[in-house]
Amino acid sequence: MATGKADNSFLESSKVFDVSHVTAVVTGGGSGIGLMMTQALIANGAKIYIIDRRESALKTVVDLYDTGPGKVIPQVILTADISEKVSVQQLAKTIATSEPNGIQLLVNNAGITRDNATRFDRAGEPDLSDPLSISTHFMKSEPEHWAEAFQTNCTGGFFMSIAFLPLLAKGHGVTPGYTSSIINTCSNSALLKHTTHGHVSYAASKAAFLHLSRMLSTTFAQTGVRVNMLAPGIFPTEMTAGASGADQKSKLEKMAMPNVAGRPGHETDMAATILLLAGRSGSYYYNQILYPDGGEMLSQPTTM
Repeated sequence: MATGKADNSFLESSKVFDVSHVTAVVTGGGSGIGLMMTQALIANGAKIYIIDRRESALKTVVDLYDTGPGKVIPQVILTADISEKVSVQQLAKTIATSEPNGIQLLVNNAGITRDNATRFDRAGEPDLSDPLSISTHFMKSEPEHWAEAFQTNCTGGFFMSIAFLPLLAKGHGVTPGYTSSIINTCSNSALLKHTTHGHVSYAASKAAFLHLSRMLSTTFAQTGVRVNMLAPGIFPTEMTAGASGADQKSKLEKMAMPNVAGRPGHETDMAATILLLAGRSGSYYYNQILYPDGGEMLSQPTTM
């Protein structure tokens, strides 16, 4: 017969969601969802390299949000264009020099939209019962905009994953029982069947990235590096709001929400999601898609 009380301390949230042992690389960390993830990781002890095209955005993040107990690496504030293969390779070499024992997390979050000519909140909405109206509206989309969207949203994530795989594999097992991982931000637009409010090339590129992530998950399985995916709905970002303030934060005002929650995502919603996958609790997750979208996948037609 058992005697005494069981020790449940290993199930405390501070241990289940612990990321204090994690060294991470986050692309698009200067604003929006990337900044939300960065803040959550910093607040829970991770060491983070944030990547963004804009040096000013990265400086703001360090000045305002590098408040511990984690740390953004100030001497390696990295501005990089993840759509360029050479830039990605150099980025991996730079971080490898600073991290000889590897890293534990890569977040491929950087993304762009080039659908301003067709997105409904800026260009108006076509009459979806009128073939000519549909054709006229979406012919405003340009081939080079499709190429740019796929180059950053899909191809960039591919080369980042491939370039950082050796560093992730090296960091695997540094903390007993913890495995390195890649988290790819794919957007629920990848699975919505409607017009995604005119973001056609964006949605198509994210759908491609979602499938690519599944391929990478299988390809990397024997290396010990896990791949999981996020498919967020509407959060306040430069993409949805159109801009950010001096604090690199965006606000959504008077926007009808196409979800069950009736609101955009909060920083805490994204924090809970990233800590689940990045913390010790996430080590049993492989090739999974998480949907922090306020129930938009319930209220809109999807491919699911």
